[in-house]
Amino acid sequence: MKIFIKSGLFLVLMTWSAMGWSYPLDGYPYTGILRLEGFRLAQEGKVRGIKIPMGARLDNDRVDLRLRDQQDFEIPPIDKDFTEAVGTFLGDDADRYAVAVLDMSDPDNPKYAEHNGTQRSNVGSVGKLLVVLGIFQALADIYPDDIDQRLKILRSSLVTADLFIQRDHHKVPLWNLGAKKISYRPIQIGDQASLWTYLDWMLSASSNAAASIVIKELMLLVHFRNQYPRVDEQAQHFFSQTPKKELTALLFRALLDPITRNGLDLEQLRQGSLFTRKGKQLVPGTTSYASPRELMHLMVKLEQGKLIDAFSSREIKRLIYMTQGRIRYASSPALYKAAVYFKSGSLYKCQAEPNFKCGKYQGNVVNRLASLAIVESPASERRHHYMVVVMSNVLRKNSAVAHQTLATRIHRLIESIANDD
Repeated sequence: MKIFIKSGLFLVLMTWSAMGWSYPLDGYPYTGILRLEGFRLAQEGKVRGIKIPMGARLDNDRVDLRLRDQQDFEIPPIDKDFTEAVGTFLGDDADRYAVAVLDMSDPDNPKYAEHNGTQRSNVGSVGKLLVVLGIFQALADIYPDDIDQRLKILRSSLVTADLFIQRDHHKVPLWNLGAKKISYRPIQIGDQASLWTYLDWMLSASSNAAASIVIKELMLLVHFRNQYPRVDEQAQHFFSQTPKKELTALLFRALLDPITRNGLDLEQLRQGSLFTRKGKQLVPGTTSYASPRELMHLMVKLEQGKLIDAFSSREIKRLIYMTQGRIRYASSPALYKAAVYFKSGSLYKCQAEPNFKCGKYQGNVVNRLASLAIVESPASERRHHYMVVVMSNVLRKNSAVAHQTLATRIHRLIESIANDD
C-alpha cells in the first residue's frame, strides 16, 4: 500500500507493513507516519536532526494507559495543603492563573490540587484534543467491532490540503526515504498525506492548517460513514453545495456530541470552530473554551481507557507523546528524563504602550497560554505519575518561560512528596 505527499516538485513516498513530534519513534511501520522514521534515524546520527530528550525515547509498546485497573477512580477532593503548596508558585499573579494538579504516584493515596479550577477560557490548540476525540469516536461508531478497519482508514485515507488551510504559519516536518535531512515548511495547497499523518501534524507540530483539514475530514467521515473516504471532487462538491447552516449542524454533531457521550461536561469543555480563518468562513462555528478541572477529567478518562475505548485512548495518548524538541511547560529541564504527553495553546495580543515592547507570549491586552501534560518520571521507571493543567493570562510577562518555571517547581514538589512518604 502506498501514499504520496506531493506539492510542486516535492514528492515523498510512504509505505508501511501490513499490520507526534508526538507518537513513539518506532511507530512508522504501524502508522505509516514517515516523519517518525526520519526522527528515529536522526537519533542514530544517520539523518541531520535534533536529539530528543531521554524521556522521549520510549518504544511504542511502552506507551500505554496507566489507570486501566482503576476503572472506578475519580478525582479526589481538593487537598488543602497540596493546593497551598502549588499556589505559592503563582505569587502575585495567582488571580490570573487557573491550575489543576493530580498526583497519582501513590495509587492508594492520590492528591489533587486546584486553583480556579472551573474558570473557563479559550485554550487555543489544546482544543485539538477534542478534534482527535471526534475522529476516533466516528471511527468507533462506524466500525465498532473492527479495529483493523479503523486502522486502515487512518493509514490509507489520502487527504489533500485545500482552501481550508488558509492561513497558517506553523511548519510541519517533511522527510523522504533516504534523505539526509528533515525539512520544515507550512502545509501548502495540494499536499497529500494519510489521515494519520495529518493527525500527527495537527497535534505534534500544532499546525492549524492540519487541524482544519482534519475537522473537514471528520465532517465527511460523520456524514458519509462507511462510504468515507470520498475523492477530492466529491468532497469539494459536498462543501460547496451544502447550505452553511447544515454544515454548522454537522460540525457540532461531529465535534460536540463526542464530548458529552464520553461523560465530559460541554459547559466546561468545547471546541466549537475550525482553526483557520478560511475554514471558519467555509464552516461557521461557535466559541471554544475549557476549564482545568474538565481537562483533568479528560486526562483521567484517557488513562482509564474510557475515551471511547481502550484502543482509541491508547492511540490518542501515543499521538500526544512528545518525541522531539519540547516547548513551554514541557521544556523544563526537570522533565528531561520524563515521558511527557503534552498539548499547549496560546493567544496573545498587543497594543501601543509607553516603554513596552510586544513579544511572543508576552501580550499586554491578552496573553493566554494553556498547557496540559501527563508526566511519567523517569520514563524508564515511572516512579512519579501525575497530570497537570495550567491556564494563564499574565500580561506583559513571557508566559512560555513562566510555564517552564512552574513545571520545574511542580515536578520538584511531586518528588518531595514521594520522598516524605
